[in-house]
Amino acid sequence: MKRTTTLLLALTAGATITTSGCAALGSGNATGDPAGTTTATTADSGGLLDQLGPPVPEDTTAPYKRADWGDWVYDPKTRCSRREEILIRDGQGELVDAACRSTCPATAAASPAGPACWTSRYDDVAVYDVALLQADHIVPLAEAARSGARNWTAARRAEFYNDPANLVMVTGKANGRKSDNDPARYKPVAGYWCEYATAYAKVKISYGLSVDAAERTALAGMLDTCGGEPR
Repeated sequence: MKRTTTLLLALTAGATITTSGCAALGSGNATGDPAGTTTATTADSGGLLDQLGPPVPEDTTAPYKRADWGDWVYDPKTRCSRREEILIRDGQGELVDAACRSTCPATAAASPAGPACWTSRYDDVAVYDVALLQADHIVPLAEAARSGARNWTAARRAEFYNDPANLVMVTGKANGRKSDNDPARYKPVAGYWCEYATAYAKVKISYGLSVDAAERTALAGMLDTCGGEPR
């Protein structure tokens, strides 16, 4: 018999699971806040720039094939792929079935004045239809290739592809506008600058990836908004 239970894991962010089979995510790798929501203070932001190090020109000849980066990891115990885990983590009040598929209750869509099941961080769009969402890599795969990943092993590329710290659910339109651009060529809505730049910098630091001069300047400008209004 199916039962309805609300997960206590931070991963779900309020999702309601209409099954006992998806009550926990076995890998545990997608738990915690959505990417970038733990923001830096003004002092921290300077530290992130220091950790990024001096600018390095992009490796523009680095080979890049999307297929070389693998696909979503899948947990057979929970029937959840990494993308489905991120949908749950970034959602609020969505329903998740026995196959780990997320949907927004019809009551939420009928009452747009209330909280949406998802908010696309890049363009601040309320989302009620999961089909409109895509999982975006905050540091794009091609950008990683140009920033020091040229000689990564297949396992390292797959780890990067599935890292929850580098993933956020956004609308397909916003994802398309961003494409594989770095912060010098793409910025989300101003209200997300601090969180976006913080997450971006932390991922690059974690994987030992470099930043070029224009990219570093753009990050500095966005990080400068941490703890205050964009200026």
